[in-house]
Amino acid sequence: MTIKPKLNTFDTTMIVVSLVIGIGIFRTPAIVASSVNSTELFFAAWICGGIFSFIGALTFAEIGSRFTKPGAYYKVVAECYHPAAAFMLNWANVVIVNTAGTAAVAMIGAEYLTPTLFSSVTDLTFTTQLVAAGLTLFLLVINYLGIKTGAWTQNILTIFKIGMMLLIVAAAFYLGNQSSPVVQEIPASHSWWMGFALGLVSVYYTYGGYQNTLNFGGDVQSPKRNIPRAIFFGIAIIIILYLLINWAYIHLLGLEGVSGSKLVAAEVARVCFGNSASTVISITIFLSAMGFVNVTLMQIPRTYYAMAMDGALPKIFMRINSKTQAQEFTLIFFGGMVLLSIFLLGTFEKLVNYIMFFDNLNNAIVASTIFVLRKQSKITSETDSYKMPWFPVMPFLFILFLLGISINVFINQPTDTYIGIGILITGYPFYRLMKMVRSDKNS
Repeated sequence: MTIKPKLNTFDTTMIVVSLVIGIGIFRTPAIVASSVNSTELFFAAWICGGIFSFIGALTFAEIGSRFTKPGAYYKVVAECYHPAAAFMLNWANVVIVNTAGTAAVAMIGAEYLTPTLFSSVTDLTFTTQLVAAGLTLFLLVINYLGIKTGAWTQNILTIFKIGMMLLIVAAAFYLGNQSSPVVQEIPASHSWWMGFALGLVSVYYTYGGYQNTLNFGGDVQSPKRNIPRAIFFGIAIIIILYLLINWAYIHLLGLEGVSGSKLVAAEVARVCFGNSASTVISITIFLSAMGFVNVTLMQIPRTYYAMAMDGALPKIFMRINSKTQAQEFTLIFFGGMVLLSIFLLGTFEKLVNYIMFFDNLNNAIVASTIFVLRKQSKITSETDSYKMPWFPVMPFLFILFLLGISINVFINQPTDTYIGIGILITGYPFYRLMKMVRSDKNS
């Protein structure tokens, strides 16, 4: 059964926003502020990250316009290079990182909701796990009802999320202390350029996620036109929101205050709303967590679909309800993995760091397919796809930037990177095994 397009430009734009804005923007500004030693470098890191994210958005917009297939983030590498390479780069992300990452975000959202709902409970850890599991099950049912139902839910969650972020920005300027904060330079523990590079890593991870919009290539109506539009509008909204909220953080707390706040948004809310701060920030982070979990439940099954098409997974992962367009078996499988991760999070979460090196490496390889797709379009005389400006300079610079981030991670986290390389290599035997099983069944 093939996937039929049901998502419009607005649906896809909201998906882009929620793929990027998760929990990071409420935590990473403190990490960035600790890495740099001046307000100018702090904003330079966020602006630089935004510029490269915008270039990346244009790159992936063209790829999405030219390659409109389900699970395209995996499939484009499989067709442009080789299915084995695509599987090795994605299997750990799909099976381990996305399940653990989704569970982690569900747990963070539950951590902020549980004390409000169950203030008298003594065993908060188990209660939080139950709340996270309940939220995941609720969203799993929503997506089981169909891709459009999941999209409606996503639109509502994203609009509320944007509204709460703007509320924090407005509160910082109008309800906070009117006297300007004392902005002090933080004593440098390393050179300014090294601090900027370290801050940029955290910034770019906070901007990441929009590339997974490619997985909806089979779900978007008129994808050659609407996918580029959605990515463009989505990343523009994200850059504006990130710059506004960081401006609000610095305006109210100063660089030193931001650096010393583990959850900087909570500190801003405390200053502005006093005793009501916990409620405001709990709602904001809860909505962000819900949006991220929901959009992940929407997009990851499409990657399973593409991998099953190549014989890297059993055919049952391609099964689709013709009416709702939901991959019912895949949703249950992936949702079950997430629920399991919620109760075994301590084990799964450690594995996430081992794959960080490959996150940008994988993005660089996917981005490089734009050169292959351009070459193919010349052969087929394709003219109706979106074309990014200043090709090939801009995608080339973007790929260099991604590789630079990966090298930076390798230098600062060599042990985790070596373990990640081991996980990457073990993907090949799994790929060959699945191909052999599929061949035996066909025979």
